[in-house]
Amino acid sequence: MPIVINLDVMLAKRKMRSNELAERLGITTANLSILKTGKAKAIRFSTLEAICRELNCQPGDIMEYVND
Repeated sequence: MPIVINLDVMLAKRKMRSNELAERLGITTANLSILKTGKAKAIRFSTLEAICRELNCQPGDIMEYVND
């Protein structure tokens, strides 16, 4: 898949656990896991905005286009 999700990298940089981020976002850990593994078909801009707010990052810090 050409879009790589680097959410684990940002969580590690911020020393935050997945369950803490999920709680702050108001989503389940299962839904966050789907995002982290790249299995999500889509992401709402409001969710992306909340992730960036909580991790103090830009969308490009957690999503990356990789040309196969």
